[in-house]
Amino acid sequence: MTSELIYKYLSNEASEQEVQQLFDWIEASEENKKQFITLKKTWTLTALTETISRDTPVIALKPKNNSRKYFRYAAILVVLIGLTKLVFYFNERTTASKEIVLELGDGSLEYFSHKNENALINDKGELVARKFSDRIIYFGKVLDKEVSYHTLTVPYGKTFKLKLSDGTLVSLNSGTTLRYPEQFGINGKRNVYLTGEAFFEVAKDKQHPFIVHSDQVDIEVLGTRFNVSAYPEDKTVSSVLVEGSIQMSEKDNPLNAVLLKPTQMAVWQSDSKKIVTKTVDTAFYESWVHGEIAFNNTPFSTIAKIIERTYDVEIINENNVLAKQNFTGSIKISESSVENILELLKRDTPFNYSIKQNTITITPIFHN
Repeated sequence: MTSELIYKYLSNEASEQEVQQLFDWIEASEENKKQFITLKKTWTLTALTETISRDTPVIALKPKNNSRKYFRYAAILVVLIGLTKLVFYFNERTTASKEIVLELGDGSLEYFSHKNENALINDKGELVARKFSDRIIYFGKVLDKEVSYHTLTVPYGKTFKLKLSDGTLVSLNSGTTLRYPEQFGINGKRNVYLTGEAFFEVAKDKQHPFIVHSDQVDIEVLGTRFNVSAYPEDKTVSSVLVEGSIQMSEKDNPLNAVLLKPTQMAVWQSDSKKIVTKTVDTAFYESWVHGEIAFNNTPFSTIAKIIERTYDVEIINENNVLAKQNFTGSIKISESSVENILELLKRDTPFNYSIKQNTITITPIFHN
């Protein structure tokens, strides 16, 4: 009877009363917890076998749960689930009308909506950059004169690449704005201003330090590879160093600073005005540059934000169990739709969801 109830729960067929009955049984003893985990593994592997036999694409996702939290009974394991070949389209979405926009120093706007190459010419008739549908490449430095700034805005649902005039490569994630010089001056520092997330591969130039200004902190480098995430809604600024060295410091208090080594992450906490460091797997913070979403024991609330930015949707989560879940794994963006990801998450933590235009509402399975 208990086995039948577990499989009923995993198949999203259990009533609210049956779910509570199952949780009470699991909590009664360690042996019950072990039995639940064993049966869940069997159920997951069976689903995998059935799906792979239909030649559907496969992605990996591993739920990792805190044993002291509400859903502490779920197995800590890798779940390999073949996604269905359903292709979901959001009708009447506004994404199609959203474009990557470049604001020039004189306030005029350039758009990146067509797959053709265009030259960007300044008021003197000089070639400043070449525009492509997914990137822009700038050329050369200028002598002693006032620097003209450009502002590039990337909407949700898109990414973009940029080569600055000094040779620095920048990958911009969804929902990001970068302000930077049209051409860096021969004197002074190389200053850029970031809101959102970007991965920098900075050209080495000891005489001209490269500084990323973001919210209340500055990140200074000479030549290195690192990621910066500074979305306003996060109330933090984080930087992960892949190669070289960088220094993160508070704008208003430069003595409040940390020097990072490769594989270290620094997080600025705006509430406490502290910079916290830790060692991380940098691959998780580079993955978006390569077209993947990667999680490392990441809470669902954070995953929801990533999905919103990547696919230009809004997620309203009313499922408290799902809100307490952490996940580890990676997903190929080009091979997965939002519906694919939701169906995958449901395999570990059953829930209902509805989609209206580009708004997704997640509810408990017994939601009326």
